[in-house]
Amino acid sequence: MTEPTDWSALAPDWDPKNRSPKDDAEAEETLDEVKRTADRVAGGGIRAAVLGVNDGLVTNLCLTLGVAGAATDPGTVRLSGVASLVAGALSMAAGEWVSVRSQVEVAGGIEGSLKRAWRLSPPVVLSRLARSMREHGLDAATAEKASRGVVSVRRTAAKDSTRILFGVGSEDAGSPVIAAISSLLLFAVGAMVPLLPWFVTGGATAVVWSAAMTAVASLGVGANLGVGSGRGPWWSAARQLLIVAVASAVTYGVGALAGTAVL
Repeated sequence: MTEPTDWSALAPDWDPKNRSPKDDAEAEETLDEVKRTADRVAGGGIRAAVLGVNDGLVTNLCLTLGVAGAATDPGTVRLSGVASLVAGALSMAAGEWVSVRSQVEVAGGIEGSLKRAWRLSPPVVLSRLARSMREHGLDAATAEKASRGVVSVRRTAAKDSTRILFGVGSEDAGSPVIAAISSLLLFAVGAMVPLLPWFVTGGATAVVWSAAMTAVASLGVGANLGVGSGRGPWWSAARQLLIVAVASAVTYGVGALAGTAVL
């Protein structure tokens, strides 16, 4: 005979005698809505560090080559590059903070909605927990026992059930402050690479050095991504270099055409 479930951890005021089909249906609807939201939260992008470096490299290489293509003096290229570095770094930091903070808030809302479903009909949520565990390979008896074990731990029941059902938690998105600072610093590092040659030389020499240094840095970023994804460094490095080469060539060409037209 199955032991009666202790709902006190997540639904202390719920009385099994008052269970109604309406509450069950509303709990089911709440869980379905939360699942759709959780799927959007879980579909995040590349981490802020890699994104910051890569954006800095591509953005400032394209800008410096575009300005250089317009046949302007090195001082103008330097000024434009520094302005782009500062503006881009601040923009990346603000964007990352808003993005990560939004994820934290949405994940917190998911936890709140799940608590509401617990209050409406604990058996419905417990059934979902057991179903989720069966979908991950547990047999029915083990899934039933495990789901009851999850809800029996008062301190972690809410967060654990949220993560099992929807794959997200309010602490999974990370710190908005750390993401913002990392993005700012790493964008600045990436943006400085194509700009450095313009502080010591100019003209075609600076263009060549700027492109070469950015190419090396891009190969490093691509190789790192390849290793992290398990696909190997060479393909990712070559792909990254190709993207940077095409973007910079187009920008330089546009700058050259614009400079000719203006002159």
